[in-house]
Amino acid sequence: MGLVKHIENKIVRPALRWARPAKCVTLGGITIQYKAELDGGGIEFGQDFIPFLRSRRMPKQQRAFEWCSGPAFIGFSLLGNGLCETLCLADINPAAVASCRNTVRLNGLEDRVSVYHSNNLRSIPESERWSLVVSNPPHFIDQYEGDIRAHDPGWNIHREFFSTVPKYLEDDGVIVLQENNRGSTVETFRDMIERAGLEIAFTYGDSKTLTAKSEFFFIGIVKKGATVPEWAK
Repeated sequence: MGLVKHIENKIVRPALRWARPAKCVTLGGITIQYKAELDGGGIEFGQDFIPFLRSRRMPKQQRAFEWCSGPAFIGFSLLGNGLCETLCLADINPAAVASCRNTVRLNGLEDRVSVYHSNNLRSIPESERWSLVVSNPPHFIDQYEGDIRAHDPGWNIHREFFSTVPKYLEDDGVIVLQENNRGSTVETFRDMIERAGLEIAFTYGDSKTLTAKSEFFFIGIVKKGATVPEWAK
């Protein structure tokens, strides 16, 4: 019976999920085709980026990057809503990368969007420079093991990101992460941020302690000692 359950959970159910037709959603005038299995929340709470950045009067950014993009609901929404001029996307999951590239082709965005298959930032070209980095990254250290959308074992994905992103960030660039107070607080990340030569510019919606239910908050991060743009102060 154990073998039957293993085959059902590891082979049959995944195959049935991927046999389902792709879904479509239009965000900011950009039509995104995706599989439900790729959505880590970007189509729902991830869309809070748009009103949040607008409320801070963030000017249009030259080039934005969505880290751990999945189908890039956040990144394409930024582009479609006129919050960035060009867009860079990357994900470790080849299916998510294929989804992004399909959206680029479908909407004729080849001259405005770059897509990379990358384990964290390891395969990002050295020439990339971003004025804005956004992400709804994996939110939990001790839950959802095996789900790359949600589980960050030992916070190693975050730690590697912080240590490698500074070389891609413009001097006045800003990183805005959407985290989950059920899995972390601002203090969870402060030391790893500062060790990477970065510092926290702002936080919004966070609690000092873990919450019993999912409550999402934003962390704004800049290079240590940088001149912080007015919108990020």
